[in-house]
Amino acid sequence: MKKDIFIGILVGIIANAIGLILIATLLGNGDDFTTVIKAAAEEGFLGKLISLGAILNLISFFVFIKRKEDYRARGVLLITVLIAVSTFLFKLF
Repeated sequence: MKKDIFIGILVGIIANAIGLILIATLLGNGDDFTTVIKAAAEEGFLGKLISLGAILNLISFFVFIKRKEDYRARGVLLITVLIAVSTFLFKLF
C-alpha cells in the first residue's frame, strides 16, 4: 500500500514537471525553458505555470483509476493537492 502511494507521488511529480516544461515551451515564444521560468518569476505568474503543468496529473490520475490502482491514484491526488496549496501560498506571499 505505501509503495503504491509512493509510486503515485513520483508519477505526479514527474507528470507535473513534464507538464511545466511543455507549458513553458508552448507559451515561451521560442525562448528556452530557464528564460521562461525566470521571466515568469519576475512577472509574478510562475504559480500559474506550475498549476497548468499539473494538468498532466489529471491524465495519470484517471489512468490509475481505470486500471483499479486506487492507491497510486491517491498518491497522484496527494501531490496535486500539495501543488495547489503551495501555489496558493506562493501567490499569497
